[in-house]
Amino acid sequence: MTDHSHASDARPPADVAAGARGESSARPVSSTDRYVLSKIQARMRDAPVRIALWDGTTFYSVPATPVATVRVGDRRSLWRIVRHQDVGLGDGFRDGGITVDGDLVGAVEAVFRVNRAVWTANRRRRRLWMRSNTRGRSAANVGHHYDLGNDFYRLWLDRRMVYTCAYYATPDMSLDEAQEAKLDLVCRKLRLRAGERVVEAGSGWGALAVHMARHYGVSVRSFNLSREQVAYAREWARKESLDDRVEFVEDDYRNVSGRYDAFVSVGMLEHVGPAHYEALGDVIDRSLPPDRGRGLLHFIGRDRPAALNPWIRKRVFPGAYPPTVSEVAEAVLEPQDLSILDVENLRLHYARTCADWMARLEAAEEQVTRMTDPELYRTWRLYLAGSQAAFRTGWMQLFQIVFRRGGDNDLAWTRGDLYRGEAAPEQA
Repeated sequence: MTDHSHASDARPPADVAAGARGESSARPVSSTDRYVLSKIQARMRDAPVRIALWDGTTFYSVPATPVATVRVGDRRSLWRIVRHQDVGLGDGFRDGGITVDGDLVGAVEAVFRVNRAVWTANRRRRRLWMRSNTRGRSAANVGHHYDLGNDFYRLWLDRRMVYTCAYYATPDMSLDEAQEAKLDLVCRKLRLRAGERVVEAGSGWGALAVHMARHYGVSVRSFNLSREQVAYAREWARKESLDDRVEFVEDDYRNVSGRYDAFVSVGMLEHVGPAHYEALGDVIDRSLPPDRGRGLLHFIGRDRPAALNPWIRKRVFPGAYPPTVSEVAEAVLEPQDLSILDVENLRLHYARTCADWMARLEAAEEQVTRMTDPELYRTWRLYLAGSQAAFRTGWMQLFQIVFRRGGDNDLAWTRGDLYRGEAAPEQA
């Protein structure tokens, strides 16, 4: 669950190296198995997480009561962790060879907190390992995640099918209310006016575009590579009689054309990749008038450059990269004379969003497994648990950047109108 690649340099026994599965991989625990377990447990440091082998062997010695016990069900699963810790743990959980008794989110969070100093010292810009987000690759990456089927996402997202961080403006907001509050916060930050034209890069299932058109009277042209999402969004706009003001385009953001009053992207920048930030900046520049115009970027990010967790990249978000504010400023905005007006970090809102999503997913376990398969359910459960922990510990951030042309003086004097009447939630 860290970004380290290997637990040790030990070689797997012959049965594991040869690909043994099933009963043969759950043989009686050997001295080598115990040695490997002791090394893995030692890497957990003081995290209150117990690791146990298939016969109950454990080397947990932390005074605190463990928040969870990670049970390694067979030798193959143990050595998968040795080969590649993150991918091995994730795939073991995914296929059922590794199970967790207790608080899954608490276990991941505990490991994150204990090892933060180690991760900070070992963060690198490992961009060459990542898949490129060329035009062809981007379509494949988007399809891998977003074209799993609308029925799957409908089981655990809010009623608008918003798959980005919600905004809990008051402590008692439901997920549906918080997602509507997020849509409206974005519109207020953009300071939309009736009759304006907006271009959106990454539409999701269309919630923001429909909200902007219905409540702010703007015309929206929205780009998205997911066929399933675009079809859903077009039908939604038609049913709302907004299809004359909202156009959903199944195409790459790099093919945006025309001039607009505002540019917005919510939850798409993570899929662009550092090699293509300048191209995104060029799109924004040619989309806005040369002397005015504004925009908003909403994205998962980091405080320091680091690649996304390798298991998440492999199984959930291929090609994804969470940038820092400085990376976005340097490569996307500054070359186009776009001035940053506001940066807000909503990471605790995303932690709560993921908690709400996970609760809904767990409640729909039977339906999800019947519709897809147990492996996909376990993949998304671990992904949402890890995301909660990442946002709660500050390992991941959620940024909203508002920008305008550098010489555009059509500015609000204060930020007061953005948050008037909101109540601060209690600290978790």
